[in-house]
Amino acid sequence: MTGENVVCFAKDWDGHPTSNTHLMRLLARRNRVLWLESVAMRAPHVGSGRDLRRMARRLAAAARGVRRVEADLWVASPLVLPLPHSPWASALNRRLLRWTVGRLCRRLGMERFQVWTFLPTAGDHARALGGRPLVYYCVDDWAHSPNHDGARVAEAEARLCQAADVVFATSQLLVAEKRRWNRRTHHAPHGVDHAHFARALDPALPIAAEVAQLRRPVLSVVGLLDWRIDTTLLAALADRRPDWSLALVGPALTDLGALAARPNVHLLGRVPYARLPAVLKGCAVGLIPFVVDDYTRHIEPVKLREYLSAGLPVVATALPEVAAIDASCRTVRGVDDLVAAVEAALRDCGPEARTRRSMAMASQTWEARVEALGAHLMRLGAAEASHSTPEAPAA
Repeated sequence: MTGENVVCFAKDWDGHPTSNTHLMRLLARRNRVLWLESVAMRAPHVGSGRDLRRMARRLAAAARGVRRVEADLWVASPLVLPLPHSPWASALNRRLLRWTVGRLCRRLGMERFQVWTFLPTAGDHARALGGRPLVYYCVDDWAHSPNHDGARVAEAEARLCQAADVVFATSQLLVAEKRRWNRRTHHAPHGVDHAHFARALDPALPIAAEVAQLRRPVLSVVGLLDWRIDTTLLAALADRRPDWSLALVGPALTDLGALAARPNVHLLGRVPYARLPAVLKGCAVGLIPFVVDDYTRHIEPVKLREYLSAGLPVVATALPEVAAIDASCRTVRGVDDLVAAVEAALRDCGPEARTRRSMAMASQTWEARVEALGAHLMRLGAAEASHSTPEAPAA
């Protein structure tokens, strides 16, 4: 896909990199992208310092106006009322967004544009902009997220799916569920920045200092450290094998105090994306220790392909998508399974095995995913154009 304009509703640009980030960065190399930062998924908690700080950041970003962050990718923080389920606030927000986005698109020369949304609650706003096609890119089972009003999110998502020209979903379970509302729902698995993470195999790359000083072997947990992480399971693992080091890398969005009290558990905090290969080079196993529930069963973990690209064997809790991504991944239920799986993984982490795992991911890049998505949208546009073109009169 080349020369198109894309307006997308997504998360905050400066947050933890996700599929939103990777896809739009690549699309912006050959298309113009206007990224609209989080149009409220939920109402803020008045007593939450984190929510208040985020609101302050959003106000400051709105005051700065649209900014170019890289390639042809522009980021704006439109002012909206953070009341996603209020009818009067939603109506007002739609008017504000039509005016704001219309002004920005005229400034950026985006008279015609596609509309993408990664947020189910932004569907009514996305429809109001009038762009085509309307694309819903679904990455989570939002209705079962404890951070949101599940019933209201499900209603909003159903309306979005029914209105969308196409729905892309990252896991097979999500595909099956969204296809009930829209038959034009397609599987769009996550990709990986393979070249970046394969740097962990480069002999010249030094191991990150935070990991180099830890007792071997080091087991890594990389990503958002939030309610999805099974801290009870990790604590049991740390207690069972005090000779193993657990390195948790990423922003902590839940209480990890009890887990961090273990002497062999190390909270390394957020590490810049550029330095993650150096961190993973010093690790022996990549862990995906999610609690298994209705929400996480629908997850296709982004970190899994990143671990594999870095050459690490992967041990994960029993998520349906894990084995489908790579048969070498081990899935577990409980601490006994986990200890046994890590022991087996440690026997399979030599240089040849690392290279083999990394090469298996070489074709599953974000570039390949974007090419497939773009080709699908171009076919969709061509099909609609042919149906809308009147037949030539008979000679």
